[in-house]
Amino acid sequence: MASEDVKRTESAAVSTIVNLAEEAKLAREGVKAPSYAVLSICKSLFAGGVAGGVSRTAVAPLERMKILLQVQNPHNIKYSGTVQGLKYIWRTEGLRGLFKGNGTNCARIVPNSAVKFFSYEQASKGILYMYRQQTGNENAQLTPLLRLGAGATAGIIAMSATYPMDMVRGRLTVQTANSPYQYRGIAHALSTVLREEGPRALYRGWLPSVIGVVPYVGLNFAVYESLKDWLVKDNPFGLVENNELTIVTRLTCGAIAGTVGQTIAYPLDVIRRRMQMVGWKDASSVVTGEGRSKASLEYTGMVDAFRKTVRHEGFGALYKGLVPNSVKVVPSIAIAFVTYEMVKDVLGVEFRISD
Repeated sequence: MASEDVKRTESAAVSTIVNLAEEAKLAREGVKAPSYAVLSICKSLFAGGVAGGVSRTAVAPLERMKILLQVQNPHNIKYSGTVQGLKYIWRTEGLRGLFKGNGTNCARIVPNSAVKFFSYEQASKGILYMYRQQTGNENAQLTPLLRLGAGATAGIIAMSATYPMDMVRGRLTVQTANSPYQYRGIAHALSTVLREEGPRALYRGWLPSVIGVVPYVGLNFAVYESLKDWLVKDNPFGLVENNELTIVTRLTCGAIAGTVGQTIAYPLDVIRRRMQMVGWKDASSVVTGEGRSKASLEYTGMVDAFRKTVRHEGFGALYKGLVPNSVKVVPSIAIAFVTYEMVKDVLGVEFRISD
């Protein structure tokens, strides 16, 4: 009996040692406990949300000006340009007018940005894993094309998840003091659209958004990450300090990424905004502010919207609002990327695609 007790004790001790050794091995390999993983995910989502909120609020007046120019009735021009338009809004609506729709925009962009950044990280890791398996090279890194795919995936997921908020934000943004009908806020706008136009109305313009998000978000991430990697690896201009880029350099990378992405995808953004106005009986008067509409706002789909816009207003109409959008998107994208990385640094969250 004593011998059997000793054997059982020895067996238990061996099992304990084996378990401890296994746990130590997992720790060395970087396997984290579930609770830590959940905390890390929450921190990443929080960082993405803060980045989106800060960047969009900083350029809210330009965002509203862009949308007003995009949907403006060509037969009753009220906004002749960015500066004139901003002055007009300031004179007629005051400071609050410059930030009209920003609350809805932040309510949409905060979760959108959180999901987008987090989705990009996860998509990048998944694509990198499959790429390494396919090539048999455990040290392979993401190519610009693979980064484009990861960014496009993240953009589609984030945009689809928050699209109803974007649609409502567009309508709230184009309201003026002279509009005959007013949405009182996010909840009122959502309930009104659902009641009067049906649930499908919340996804009007979704298709051009999906098509547009591929070059826009995809190029944003691909250009930004590729520029950073190139600068850190080759250090062509002596901008790297302690193997890290300065905030100014990262802002510049973000600005370049934003410029490339938005220029290519902009026509689809114009069509999306116009399609979002379809079915809104007061859309024409809201856009002109006086109710003297002569142009139809009815489109049967994305192709029809493109065709009618170009036929009635010319090819240049696809780039209406490009100036305020360019002025807006360059600092917006740059601020978003840098804010995201800084918040993650503060929270102690590390992310490396090569992990």
